Amino acid sequence: MSNDSPAFCALYRWRLHPGSEPTFVDAWSRVTHLLRTERGSLGSRLHRGPDDVWYSYTQWPSAAAKAEGLARPSVDAEAWTRMRSCIAESLPEVILEPVADFLAPLPHG
Repeated sequence: MSNDSPAFCALYRWRLHPGSEPTFVDAWSRVTHLLRTERGSLGSRLHRGPDDVWYSYTQWPSAAAKAEGLARPSVDAEAWTRMRSCIAESLPEVILEPVADFLAPLPHG
């Protein structure tokens, strides 16, 4: 890793109901923003694969920080509900061990 304290990383994968993609992106964005600003998440990125699977890569300072951040009441219950209603299939979470990190932040704007 390029820093001294490796983050906890996880990969989430979903198949969405056709036509629900804009709603999912909106709700996912809302939840992710709130987890970052209110619960200590280091952020997340959402990707759509060529296999029609949606991927979210998330980072937290530690596994304990993730567990604590998600154990409290929902940051936005309505957004979570909208997000879940879009999901046709959730694939198992994959825990990733950071080894080297040279990813630059995405430009905003």
